[in-house]
Amino acid sequence: DIDHLNLRVQKELVEWLNWLKADIGFDGWRFDFAKGYSADVAKIYIDRSEPSFAVAEIWTSLAYGGDGKPNLNQDQHRQELVNWVDKVGGKGPATTFDFTTKGILNVAVEGELWRLRGTDGKAPGMIGWWPAKAVTFVDNHDTGSTQHMWPFPSDRVMQGYAYILTHPGTPCIFYDHFFDWGLKEEIDRLVSVRTRHGIHSESKLQIIEADADLYLAEIDGKVIVKLGPRYDVGNLIPGGFKAAAHGNDYAVW
Repeated sequence: DIDHLNLRVQKELVEWLNWLKADIGFDGWRFDFAKGYSADVAKIYIDRSEPSFAVAEIWTSLAYGGDGKPNLNQDQHRQELVNWVDKVGGKGPATTFDFTTKGILNVAVEGELWRLRGTDGKAPGMIGWWPAKAVTFVDNHDTGSTQHMWPFPSDRVMQGYAYILTHPGTPCIFYDHFFDWGLKEEIDRLVSVRTRHGIHSESKLQIIEADADLYLAEIDGKVIVKLGPRYDVGNLIPGGFKAAAHGNDYAVW
């Protein structure tokens, strides 16, 4: 175990981080198991190494109901993520992985897309509250891959990417999906839509529809994304939008 309250430990870790930055060329940090030490300690490392980007893994359980599914209201869960960023410094480079969005998406794509509109009409994950500080993902080395601890439904992974790559927040792509699953071209198309239209971490999200079989949202007035098997949505798509990407139960205009 590392005693992060030990001043010598802090000093040597800061020196190591600055070496990684100056000599090796790293410019961002990932804080693994960040709930294992205080945000105050993480703040020391960030303030004294000044990375351009830092992201924390704060993986806690969502609130579940008697049916074994996540409750609609996950405010406490995303508040934990927000609190960490607040304590480390909201004006700095600190962000957290949006585990709230991951957990809700896991279930929503299984015929419960209504979950993607929170009680306040916004996105139900951290991106609904503080998208600039939320790093969205579909799976990572813990949840998917060989560990398989909380995997996204494998036949609906591209719905997950259609969501995170068109929405606010800072999306990241899982190595396995991109290089091993044969999804590179599909993911690339969504990335190019995001890039071409300048969708960014604080883009404006307007949720048009959120039913069991249909989620439809407009981002920055430039991009519309549809998830779910409902096919006939033409009456909901404003004029001037052209199809840019599509796949199994998702489409982007």
